[in-house]
Amino acid sequence: YPAYSFWKPDYVAEFDKSLHSSPKPDVPMGLYFHIPFCRKRCKFCYFKVYTGKNSDEIQTYLDALAAEVELYAEMPAIINRPLNHIYFGGGTPSFISTKHLQSLVDRAKAAMPWDNLEEVAFECEPGTLTQSKLETIKEIGVTRLSLGIENFNDEILQENGRAHLTKEIERVKPWVKELGFDLLNIDLIAGMVGETWDTWKETVRKAIDYDADSVTTYQMELPFNTLYSKQIMDGKETQVVADWPTKREWNDYAIEELTAAGYEISSAYTMVRKGKNRTFVYRDALWHGGDIVSTGVASFGHLSGVHVQNSSNWGEYIEKVRMGKLPLNRAFPTTERDRLTRELILQTKLGRVDPQYFQSKFDVNILSEFRPAYEKLRSEGMLDFNENEIKLTRKGLLRVDGLLPEFYEARYRNSRYT
Repeated sequence: YPAYSFWKPDYVAEFDKSLHSSPKPDVPMGLYFHIPFCRKRCKFCYFKVYTGKNSDEIQTYLDALAAEVELYAEMPAIINRPLNHIYFGGGTPSFISTKHLQSLVDRAKAAMPWDNLEEVAFECEPGTLTQSKLETIKEIGVTRLSLGIENFNDEILQENGRAHLTKEIERVKPWVKELGFDLLNIDLIAGMVGETWDTWKETVRKAIDYDADSVTTYQMELPFNTLYSKQIMDGKETQVVADWPTKREWNDYAIEELTAAGYEISSAYTMVRKGKNRTFVYRDALWHGGDIVSTGVASFGHLSGVHVQNSSNWGEYIEKVRMGKLPLNRAFPTTERDRLTRELILQTKLGRVDPQYFQSKFDVNILSEFRPAYEKLRSEGMLDFNENEIKLTRKGLLRVDGLLPEFYEARYRNSRYT
């Protein structure tokens, strides 16, 4: 939700009030761990990540991460409230050692029991995985393993600054299959620098051969804080970057080929093998208004109607937690209208919206409330709707992020998130 430029530090006190409110056991609660370490920084990366941290520094950070979980666990709004999903993101969660991972999980489990989890999702970079590390990842309860493959062409991987090569992608495949994770997802990126129609077709073919349960395809974005963006603005980048129509064509091709191979659309980004459990608990809880206790430097979360962001400074983050304080930097209390809009735009990314859900939860007829936006998008061939369903067309799915500002309040439409 692009409201970040309106966040104010004095709102942190309001978030503190919400933490001391009564718990809401009927609202799903998830836990997000931000593991901000990578072997290399990709040239298109715009996240808060660190390269070159040694083992002691990593342990110091993970101790702070666990301590933050313990602080949250003592808050009245959270105490004794069960978790139903956990997500390890980054950065590269699989970068840390098995010893680091196990110690983090042990402390976190003691603070917030993992007895009734529906999903534990874990992001991996293939080159950081060993068979023993995968065994530990399985042992801590991970059900959804996501491999950041991005492309199956070594030249493209190297050009874009990825740390792994295809030999590492293939090396981990039998280990993952042998361990039997409930769901294996692989990520692809349409439009990496150096991509051509021929290389993209080959990547899609190899992705199908990889036999994953789901395939998530993103279209390359280059916000202002990426290395590529800086090189382009300085006139130093000579490689041709694919334009949006080309990236959408490549994404559309992937959808066609995956459909022919037995997959079906699960969201604007993800295809899932037919007959496979399509439930992504973390995603659906986030997109349907669930609470996310988000931990780690620069992480974002949503709890009791308030969006929050942690400190983005390594030293400040660790020092605050050591002092027994939550490392909050900004907070944005949401109104009922904000929460409706948040859920609406995030559910739209699924490619389908149920008007009755919003009528029941918010007592709002979204077809009436947003009639001009829906009529406009229907006239452009982006979606169709009736009183029971709003459904994006393939054209709409391929450019869903560009459709969302139609539903923002006017003051948010020009907000930047980088």
